[in-house]
Amino acid sequence: MQVAAGAAGLSLAKVGEAEVFADAGFDDIFLAYPTVGADRARRLLALAAGRLRLAVGVDSLEGARTLSDVFAGAGRRLDVFLKIDCGFHRVGVEPSKALETARQISGLPGLRMRGVFTHAGQAYLAETRDAVSRIGRAEGETVAAVAATLRDAGLPVEEVSVGSTPTAAEGMRVPGVTECRPGNYVYHDASQVALGTCTPEDCAMTVLSTIVSVPASGRAVVDAGSKTLSSDTLRPREGGYGLVLGTSSRLERLSEEHGVVRVAPEDRFRVGSRVSILPNHACVVSNLHDRVYGVRAGRVETELRVAARGRVD
Repeated sequence: MQVAAGAAGLSLAKVGEAEVFADAGFDDIFLAYPTVGADRARRLLALAAGRLRLAVGVDSLEGARTLSDVFAGAGRRLDVFLKIDCGFHRVGVEPSKALETARQISGLPGLRMRGVFTHAGQAYLAETRDAVSRIGRAEGETVAAVAATLRDAGLPVEEVSVGSTPTAAEGMRVPGVTECRPGNYVYHDASQVALGTCTPEDCAMTVLSTIVSVPASGRAVVDAGSKTLSSDTLRPREGGYGLVLGTSSRLERLSEEHGVVRVAPEDRFRVGSRVSILPNHACVVSNLHDRVYGVRAGRVETELRVAARGRVD
């Protein structure tokens, strides 16, 4: 549906996910993740044998060499993007070290440097929408500046890629940015609402649950725990584990099979009734379930299999 609407390519994290999407007919895949290891490289080599336009992320000479050895040994080259740390401080090279690392990786015989990319995950901790926007602009400016430095040094940089749903609007406006990889926008969730990215009406994913117990006036329990909703807290400020739609009540705590709702004074829950929960983090919830049901006006219109769930390698 995204490709039909004009999206070009897919951004994934794991080789196993790429195998699923390639089998489904997608032909432009980027693993936006530091991909390391000869075993993974051999699987990528098999994928790249077809018409697939494939690229992976790298952020070290050591990791890149594990890919290069396999592809060079087969007389092939794999496209790579250099990951830049734009302030999240998770993976990626510091901008000041990008040129040195890019030169080293570009010298590897089995690889072709196609571009640079980044991800401003720190936006999920921003307290205001203005702060999110500032992070988005800085994200785009940082990676565009690195690209300019590499080009000035004679290194080809075809693509400059930013990511993150909250920062997408600002990051894409920065001159020099050629690609954006939002992911959460497909569903949106309670954290996106809290960050000001969207409204509750924009959120597509909810979890239908049953009230299994009302043991006290201020407490109800649903049959959706951490195995269903994940244990991810609300961003940017903690605020429970999901909103019960149509009420002011939130899930206050989770165990594996139980979701404990702190019942707001104006709300009433009845054992056996069903409630829709807006999760904090739709991405993780999607990976916890085998099926997604498309519902419009209270009627199920479609059933979708989550084909790439559980692909951890």
